[in-house]
Amino acid sequence: MRKISIYITSLLVTASLTGCMFTGVESTQKVSDKEVARTIGELERRQPTMSLQPYLDSVPAWQVGKQFFVTDDNVRLIFANVDNDTTHLAGQWMTYCGAEAGSLLDNRDVLNLKFMAQNGMTYVYRTNKTKDEFTSKFSVPLLIDMDMVNDMDRQLRGREVWIKTPIWYDLETEDMLRGRQFIRVHIDAVEPGNKVLPLRVKFTAVDKNQQAFLWMSDPSATLHNRDFDSLFALRDVHENYPDISDATWALIVNGDLVVGMNKEECRLAMGAPKRITQLPNQSGLREYWYYDGGAYLFFVDGLLNQFRK
Repeated sequence: MRKISIYITSLLVTASLTGCMFTGVESTQKVSDKEVARTIGELERRQPTMSLQPYLDSVPAWQVGKQFFVTDDNVRLIFANVDNDTTHLAGQWMTYCGAEAGSLLDNRDVLNLKFMAQNGMTYVYRTNKTKDEFTSKFSVPLLIDMDMVNDMDRQLRGREVWIKTPIWYDLETEDMLRGRQFIRVHIDAVEPGNKVLPLRVKFTAVDKNQQAFLWMSDPSATLHNRDFDSLFALRDVHENYPDISDATWALIVNGDLVVGMNKEECRLAMGAPKRITQLPNQSGLREYWYYDGGAYLFFVDGLLNQFRK
């Protein structure tokens, strides 16, 4: 623990100096034991994360026969040899047929990728990249690499985890549902998603056998607010908040509120607000939290006094 305290102290000191102009003679800001203890507590309370192994692949390693899922009919706009606006490819599979050499005005030898659709037609995507310019993050717009999807399915299928969002989707209609958060779920499968979030994670709520799915980004994406660690936890989140009673936690799970809840309980139930306004006066601190759709929470001295959902 002493080593951790020294390490955290150095982090806090470093953070306090960030953004300052150094003159060559600096004084170190004192960090209290209370601050160190609080920071250590926060670190020890954090959830362990799975940190899914990203699927790493690059065009030069693609094998003929590699499968892709088409997410949108606008995929026809990326191919060089499509002149028919009535071509419908969304929801179909395309098979990689190899690459052919192309050239640009700067005489670079670039690769054009060929794909065969289920209609038997072959389509060409001009990458404008040489063989050495491809990285594992390269993707063809509106196509989902099924090798990546299958790799995520292998990592997740059959796991039991705790879901961290109440935004669920119906398996049949894909309509948004009002689900529950911080409950244990069983991951049933990972399938191809949509043009924004390429993974569709199907799950079953363990307590009520309710099935639904979430849209999820792949581990190599920059959209971290929809990655695995933002959507799921590896253990019961309630364990991180031992001071919250079971009755209040049941409200939080369902996204419900009651007057008298503190700000931490409200944040867990409703998520982070879009905007906060504080109005201090002689009788105490008033604070408004604003959400989309006109919802708001009104706190007096840190406790919920009024709200509209």
